[in-house]
Amino acid sequence: MTTPRDTSGSRRTRANGDGTVYQRKDRRWEAAGYVLTPGNTRRRVRVYGNSRTEALVKLTEKIAASNRGVPAVTAQGSLSAFLTYWLENVAVHHLRETTHTRYIAVVEQYLIPGLGRKKLTKLTAKDVRTWLNQLRTTCQCCTRHLDAARDEPRCCVAGQCCFKLLSPLTLTYIHSVLKSALEHAVREEEIPRNVARNVRTGTPRPRRFEPLTTDEARRLLTTAQDHRLHTLFELALHTGLRKGELLGLRWEDLDLDAGTVAIRRTLQRTSAGGLTTLPTKTRASERRIALPTRCIQSLKRHHEQQQREREAAGTAWQHNGHVFTTAQGGPIDPTNLTRAFTTLLGKAGLRHIRFHDLRHSTATLLLEQGVELVVIKELLGHAHIGVTATVYAHVRLRLQRDAIDLLDRALDHP
Repeated sequence: MTTPRDTSGSRRTRANGDGTVYQRKDRRWEAAGYVLTPGNTRRRVRVYGNSRTEALVKLTEKIAASNRGVPAVTAQGSLSAFLTYWLENVAVHHLRETTHTRYIAVVEQYLIPGLGRKKLTKLTAKDVRTWLNQLRTTCQCCTRHLDAARDEPRCCVAGQCCFKLLSPLTLTYIHSVLKSALEHAVREEEIPRNVARNVRTGTPRPRRFEPLTTDEARRLLTTAQDHRLHTLFELALHTGLRKGELLGLRWEDLDLDAGTVAIRRTLQRTSAGGLTTLPTKTRASERRIALPTRCIQSLKRHHEQQQREREAAGTAWQHNGHVFTTAQGGPIDPTNLTRAFTTLLGKAGLRHIRFHDLRHSTATLLLEQGVELVVIKELLGHAHIGVTATVYAHVRLRLQRDAIDLLDRALDHP
């Protein structure tokens, strides 16, 4: 009996359904077999590798997924079919739920309507560039027929286009979702290269924020003294914690004797689970920070207040261990916290800012007090100090100017 050898042109006998594996003239190995594709049909697919084993492993993975009922998207299919497959079978396992929800919205609202009919293999950089340019200059009310859901049309249906254009940041995000999807198609060897990477969208300007000045911060805290969530606003301004991190805090995370708090989780509203506690945004976001004495005292008083609310609620109390809760012990919806913050700003006579700008206010005020950038980076939980330096570059420039002016005066007047 002749034993097959791994030489050029040699083939091995395999069972029905296992596919074929052979070496090509270019010395690479090719494996081919039939798998399930969208539409409940079967199609022959080919995969490649530098060795027989590598090609065979790739084909076996595709056939195994097919046997589980997961359709394989072939290069002959449309971009729409591939994006649907990628969201349902790949991205869902590697992204946070909130991020996956945003990806679904981008795919359904922009990618599929704009590029979905294109064949995956025939998509070009020119196609992507042309589509992005159209997005950049097209009113989204007209394109997405938003007037149809309004009681009173105020755009195309009314004959007056409002020219609601996408921001550069949104365009960059849409482009990044397409690049991520096509990158996976390259890894699965459905396409030879990621054409979206050859398209430049430019670097968008960082989002402008309006941090509070020292006087405004004092006024906000003074006005919040009688607010039920006074401790939360005080903690936000003194530590720069994100909204979700504040709402996700549990008493077990606090060590009031040592004056520290461990940031381990964040509270967010998801489409599937409602208000859900999730891991922190990044590994760097999981951190332990020191608490100022003022916040420690406020947290102790807040704990006493929560105990009184628990006694008043009786059996209706929802025990979940959160530091900041509703009057019945349930988690606070981030949207409701935003509403309460907006009301507080109006009561204090302050300009409108986002809740997230409290975080920027903390960093700005610390920089102005001469605190090192690396300390602020650790406090805010940024992954890299470059992020901190970029976001607060304007503050550092102003401090440099003050320092240079101070030196200039010292040299002029010894």
